[in-house]
Amino acid sequence: CLAGSETPFGPATCVTKVELRVSCKALLDRDTLNKSDPCVILMVQTNGQWTELDRTEVIKSNLHPVFAKVFSLDYYFEEVQKLRFEVYDIHGTHSIGTRDDDFLGGVECTLGQLRFTTEGSRPTCCLSCSTQIVAQKKMVKPLLLKYGKYAGKSTITVHAEEISGNNGYVELSFCAKKLDDKDLFSKSDPFLEIYRINDDETEQLVHRTEVIKNNLNPVWEPFKVSLISLCSCDEDRKLKCLVWDYDSRGKHDFIGEFFATFREMQKISSGNKVTWDCVNPKYKQKKRNYKNSGVVILNDLKLHRVYSFLDYIMGGCQIHFTVAIDFTASNGDPRNSCSLHYINPYQPNEYLKALIAVGEICQDYDSDKRFSALGFGARIPPNYEVSHDFAINFNPEDDECEGIQGVVEAYQNCLPKIQLYGPTNVAPIITRIAKLAAGDGNIKDASRYHILLILTDGVVTDMADTREAIVRASYQPLSIIIVGVGNADFTDMQILDGDDGVLRSPKGEPVLRDIVQFVPFRDFKTASPAALAKCVLAEVPKQVVEYYSHKAISPIVDPAFLPGCAN
Repeated sequence: CLAGSETPFGPATCVTKVELRVSCKALLDRDTLNKSDPCVILMVQTNGQWTELDRTEVIKSNLHPVFAKVFSLDYYFEEVQKLRFEVYDIHGTHSIGTRDDDFLGGVECTLGQLRFTTEGSRPTCCLSCSTQIVAQKKMVKPLLLKYGKYAGKSTITVHAEEISGNNGYVELSFCAKKLDDKDLFSKSDPFLEIYRINDDETEQLVHRTEVIKNNLNPVWEPFKVSLISLCSCDEDRKLKCLVWDYDSRGKHDFIGEFFATFREMQKISSGNKVTWDCVNPKYKQKKRNYKNSGVVILNDLKLHRVYSFLDYIMGGCQIHFTVAIDFTASNGDPRNSCSLHYINPYQPNEYLKALIAVGEICQDYDSDKRFSALGFGARIPPNYEVSHDFAINFNPEDDECEGIQGVVEAYQNCLPKIQLYGPTNVAPIITRIAKLAAGDGNIKDASRYHILLILTDGVVTDMADTREAIVRASYQPLSIIIVGVGNADFTDMQILDGDDGVLRSPKGEPVLRDIVQFVPFRDFKTASPAALAKCVLAEVPKQVVEYYSHKAISPIVDPAFLPGCAN
């Protein structure tokens, strides 16, 4: 959801992306012949334990490094997310040594401390738009050694950018021609840096290319950068680009610079050649006939739109919700108060609690509010043959019910008319819904996606067929949620979830997408319905985006590619 928004998923889970960029000043010099070779490691605290999330590149022989690596994190408004930045002097390889003199200092903070432009402010957005919200914050803190001792005058600076609605990235490919030769016995080893000029005239490093050895006509590897990072969603924002001759001691020789904008870069899409003179201002001032120190050429620009779950929903995608209920004998006689299907006039049973909690959220995404309701594992009238795929309203021509209340009523009405039996076979219903989804999947737009909620009290007995059915279904616009009701051993059900490894068919074919979420209801017996729904539906937005992204299908109504900017 968008941070601060009231969505059908509720305000409890407000997630936004935060990008962190790091630089340091006046680091301790631990090397004898050269300067320290610093690297910053980002640690996050989970359940009281610190674990490494990511690390920057190593910058050789530099006590004032500006790192090109961008740390990307999910920000959760309702959580305290503790971070620790540790700076090390790396010797030889990108591994951290065990000696104390490798440690140049560290600092702890929370992500919330980095997040807001104004203390106590919070981002806002309405669901009627696809607005990006970007807040910038700079934190400067002294680095500390062990026991709280200051690491000299060393400081670390962390720039935080909050991105709500990750609306795309650009892939750029640069080369250069006839660069100045800065070396005496060989040719220059050029690399390119791109800086964004912020509103306050400060410069923010966006990207640093690799070094091309001994080459005055380098072709740098293509790289990707988010549009927010590159130009803050402003096509005319000035970008400062510097070309250097690499020196292993950190004393890089300046070759030249040029200024560009994202609007200029996009001219390449109309077939125009986009080049810039790489100019050394000192040479230009001193040399009368000086033209440039080479030219830099944009070889290619690819603009990629990254759609969110809300983009598809607001674009008109409908979620069709189907519930499948386990009516096997292991649930117990519904007339007995110990049965999982017992209808208590004072409080709903576990089947109804799970159905209502999940269904009331899914119904907000379905315009007609009609839901398919199926059953399996029972003998049904009129012949009382076992069925693993029947409409609980006993209308095979129209298995839909009016709203969640209609499903509840159909469930309660069918219980006296059926005989609970078995076994617990769910593959037939998965196959049925997958075929329906396949029909919708043949429509080349993002108009319809299916969610199948399976409520069961026991371990699936047709596991091989179920695995095969899920692998087939992973190619369709479908997500499967399995809620385990009762106190059975659901260990084998974790296999279907795929969180502990890729689910495969009996023949070894992997799923295209992870589409199954399994949740034991007993973990939420004392929790609110919202807590259950939050856990059960947590992976659905990602699964929707993954399906349509794999199919390269845009929302029916495509929001503006760059909000606030001309395309």
